[in-house]
Amino acid sequence: MLNRDAAIALWRANNDDESQYRHALAVEAAMRHFALQKSEDADYWGIVGLLHDIDYGRHPTEHLKHARPILAAAGYPEPLIRAVESHGWGICSEVEPLLHMEKVLFAVDELTGFIAACSMVRPSKSVLDLEVRSVRKKWGTLAFAAGVSRVVIEKGAGLLGMDLDALIAETIAALRPVAADLGLKGSL
Repeated sequence: MLNRDAAIALWRANNDDESQYRHALAVEAAMRHFALQKSEDADYWGIVGLLHDIDYGRHPTEHLKHARPILAAAGYPEPLIRAVESHGWGICSEVEPLLHMEKVLFAVDELTGFIAACSMVRPSKSVLDLEVRSVRKKWGTLAFAAGVSRVVIEKGAGLLGMDLDALIAETIAALRPVAADLGLKGSL
């Protein structure tokens, strides 16, 4: 059931946007990273990250309204489905992140996109040389990556009891090993 290839096939059956796929891979990498830090099941957490936007491709204006039936029909367990629903808490879902895994997903979803955007405007176009201070420089420029909610990311850091800079640093570290898959290796 928790087979990565099957999860990718399910994702691809419901989505066809390559930038969204790279986002799913980024969230997967972040989830795996944070799972390993807590000695949790990185494969399970990774699949939650990979599938978190399962219904976005077909239902972007009804995001997370269709995730449960898609995942349930594919045989995914209730805790995984609940975790997926919780990442939209207060935005497009009323499911509050309660478990540590759910809080991580809530925190890193938007942050991975912001880090990717910060990487793409660097001379190197790479996450490999991105530093926290570069991300923080862009943080206050609301026109930069305007679709990314800084409020959600800050709320996620608070849910985790993490300093925002520490959350950014760990998420950058999570993305570096998969930089090539994310299109964020750049010229390095």
